[in-house]
Amino acid sequence: MPDTATPAAYPDTAAPPDAPPLRRELGLLSATALNMIDMVGIGPFVTLPLVMGFVGPYFLLAWLVGAGLSIFDGLIWSELGAAYPEAGGSYRFLKLAYGEQKWGRLLSFLYVWQTLVQAPLVLASGAIGFAQYFSYLVPLPAWWQPKLVSGTVVLLLIALLYRRISDIGRLGVLLWTGVLGLMAWLIIGGLTHSTHAVAWLPAGGAAALPGILLSAAMGQATVKTIYSYLGYYNVCHLGGEIREPQRVIPRSIFLSILGIMALYLLLNWSVGTVIPWQEAKESKFIVSTFVERLYGPAAAQVATALVLWVAFASLFAVLLGYSRIPYAAAADGEFLPIFARTHPTKHFPHVSLLLLGGMGFVFSLLFKLGEVISAILAMRILVQFVGQAVGLVLLRRRRGTQGLPFRMPLYPLPVIVAVAVWLWVFFSIKDGFVLYADAAAHTRVFLPFQVAALLMMGLGTVIFVLWSRRLGRWPFRR
Repeated sequence: MPDTATPAAYPDTAAPPDAPPLRRELGLLSATALNMIDMVGIGPFVTLPLVMGFVGPYFLLAWLVGAGLSIFDGLIWSELGAAYPEAGGSYRFLKLAYGEQKWGRLLSFLYVWQTLVQAPLVLASGAIGFAQYFSYLVPLPAWWQPKLVSGTVVLLLIALLYRRISDIGRLGVLLWTGVLGLMAWLIIGGLTHSTHAVAWLPAGGAAALPGILLSAAMGQATVKTIYSYLGYYNVCHLGGEIREPQRVIPRSIFLSILGIMALYLLLNWSVGTVIPWQEAKESKFIVSTFVERLYGPAAAQVATALVLWVAFASLFAVLLGYSRIPYAAAADGEFLPIFARTHPTKHFPHVSLLLLGGMGFVFSLLFKLGEVISAILAMRILVQFVGQAVGLVLLRRRRGTQGLPFRMPLYPLPVIVAVAVWLWVFFSIKDGFVLYADAAAHTRVFLPFQVAALLMMGLGTVIFVLWSRRLGRWPFRR
């Protein structure tokens, strides 16, 4: 019999008896602002030249493909987020979909396990990109100076997030205004100073689209655009702190996706009409170069400062959302209990925040930006995105759809499309780690990121089995 019980109003998220509960204090404006500043970080400003390098004059198509996948995947997040609005997002969805006492424990554990690595990597990638643009304002010749900048950014983020969620919501809206202000300036600049046309369709017209869309170059370009769209689901990680989540979560997801899609397309079109893609693909500071071309060096410095504002705002939202995931798992008894602790007066998961922020600080000192984008996506796709899409189908079969606050249209088409495109993106990743290289012998050992992701899942599975055996839980107890 389908489980149709859906509460009309959601209480504060449960927490261990010795920990104050999370409070539902974020409305539609705050949730959408936090989503959008998560999405518009340093991503579009560092990936724009990379996308042009992969697909040349067809760069707008790559951004459209990324937007399309985000919309289909957003339907999955909206249905799950509205029905199960609790802290942790995918952690909770995977556990419910695959069985709270069996396979759901493994899938949700793997998600948290990967989060402990990929969330700090996301944080570090943004901080490193911040340092890259910062060097336009202040040249950083020594190798350690960019590391000093990126590390300082992470520490400042931790300090700003160490406060009540209601204060964070207001701060998020303030940061959001900077995001919109910068994007508006760049788009208006392109609209008023365009010098040549940018093609939305290939020279062969619509008949040439299938070949271009399925090409290896378009796959690699889409990997970069998808990275820049990620974050539309951040509101689901904060599900335990959203007011009226059955209404706010779906609306904030689609407002974020559609708003960011419009901004990204207009931004790319504006840059492309002023700077030819052949030149733009070589730029390390494309926004700074763009504004300098239009208004001169002084304006370029102001624009660069606003890029840094946007990047910082995005990292603010990223660390906020991810810090709730280990907390949710620990509060559920599926992770180390220390992560379930909340601050006694400010009511936020401070242990989780400090750990992920601390690891992000270390990673920002150790890694380069380079291929981190591909590594992050390779680690996320199978467990989080594909696993979650399949999990929604399992939940519908087991519990039915009556009483769902939000039901995706045209089911199951969005699920099929999302899974197919996510797998296409996964196998399109061409980057990896060079484990060993000998220039004299012309040999090297290369580990693709897809293989690294599978090895990470395998290691997590071993740790899960050992953890479950120690606790006497499934699969060691009926």
